[in-house]
Amino acid sequence: MNDKNMTENWTAFVRGHRRTGSDVQFIERTRQDAQQSMGKELQKLILTAPTSQQDLARTELAGFEQLFGRYLQETGPSVLWDKIKLLPEGGAKPYNDLARPETAKVKDLLDKLVVLKLNGGLGTSMGCKGPKSTISVRNELTFLDLTVQQIEHLNRTHGTDVPLVLMNSFNTDEDTLKVLQRYGKLQLQIHTFNQSRYPRINRESLLPIGNSFTSDNTESWYPPGHGDVYQSLVNSGLLKQFLDSGKKYVFISNIDNLGATVDLNILNFLMEQEQPPEFVMEVTDKTRADVKGGTLVEYEGKLRLLEIAQVPKEHVDEFKSVSKFKIFNTNNLWISLDAIKRVTDDQSLHMEIIVNPKTLDNGVNVIQLETAVGAAIKSFEGAMGINVPRRRFLPVKTTSDLLIVMSNLYSLHTGALQMNPKRSFPQGPLVKLGSHFSKVKDYLSRFSSIPDMLELDHLTVSGDVTFGKNVSLKGTVIIIANHGDRIDIPAGALLENKIVSGNLRILDH
Repeated sequence: MNDKNMTENWTAFVRGHRRTGSDVQFIERTRQDAQQSMGKELQKLILTAPTSQQDLARTELAGFEQLFGRYLQETGPSVLWDKIKLLPEGGAKPYNDLARPETAKVKDLLDKLVVLKLNGGLGTSMGCKGPKSTISVRNELTFLDLTVQQIEHLNRTHGTDVPLVLMNSFNTDEDTLKVLQRYGKLQLQIHTFNQSRYPRINRESLLPIGNSFTSDNTESWYPPGHGDVYQSLVNSGLLKQFLDSGKKYVFISNIDNLGATVDLNILNFLMEQEQPPEFVMEVTDKTRADVKGGTLVEYEGKLRLLEIAQVPKEHVDEFKSVSKFKIFNTNNLWISLDAIKRVTDDQSLHMEIIVNPKTLDNGVNVIQLETAVGAAIKSFEGAMGINVPRRRFLPVKTTSDLLIVMSNLYSLHTGALQMNPKRSFPQGPLVKLGSHFSKVKDYLSRFSSIPDMLELDHLTVSGDVTFGKNVSLKGTVIIIANHGDRIDIPAGALLENKIVSGNLRILDH
């Protein structure tokens, strides 16, 4: 039987969940064949690495092989819908119940903290080259600039030495290290480590598509999601270093979440508990814009992160319900360093596998096996959520998000964005910019200046639209230029609860 037929039979049986006696034996044999074939290919890949890198290659590929084995073994849904329970009372503590620490305690609290930013992503989805963290978001300052400013200000204000750690990927490491050189004179120790580099798997043969560990063909490899942070932090030696220096907790967040600043109230809460929770997930109230976000539920007596990809199709609308599942994960996480050591040492860390199918430029269909950092919540003792204000979730994933954070809705103070007190509502507006704005360069060219959005509720822009200087947008504004038409919003225009469509062009003369 050739590999392709073997794979087709294997996947058909998994998808069909047929379980006669002979079927079970067949599945087990084909699973073992696939695992053994992968093991042989990984050994070949290790031998292609330079001698100095072979230990690293062996460690990383051992992690991949374990994940691949789980992928072959685990069949059926990762959760059974009927077993899902809504979060119990007290499962997510209200942020307003947290006490602010006394000033005299702040230094001691911060001395036990490490800040880790997930910095593995590229800016390609916004039309930029290099790490996403190097995109300018406000006053020509990048995500990385703002993060460094925040931590440096914290250290200077309280006389502490909170370290900043960046988890890079092989896609972002080289460029990030170049940028870090300019922070050399600041009162801040910055550490970096790389998340693992895993081989992409041919969907037909279930074997790696690459044949060399040192290959420049980056299409053969991928960073396996931010769930890799636990083992990669251990592998880097930094976990031991931080534990040896008396650190207790790590605050992990996405580098593109501009609301994810160090919160002294949360840190104080963690340190005050007789039995401190090993894992705290910041959640916030769900709005219509967040219906696809993962939520916290109770499952088999433990807190669990439920992602939309795990939800059976017939229950997706129920999952999206703001009235039933009222909160979602911000991916701001506070985790005990001792607990990370324990769950990695005893291999009790468990995260659901995310199967990410892709088609490469050469037409080859591949799969990537990934994990998410928040999914590990069920592996920690005393895990809980804290329901935080919306201001702690300010991600910039698109140019629509960029417009919001560049506007007068926010002001910048020592690297942290703060909502303009003149804004009547605590939440920002819903903004949807069309495909003409999707790349940062195009987006910037379409605004002579960023509009006044202080009283804006909803903005939708579609088609070939440009904005003059000093435009004000209030209420609900919808601007739609049909195909072949163009709309120029003139300088000084006030649009309040307006729909603009058709063709509008103001020419200077």
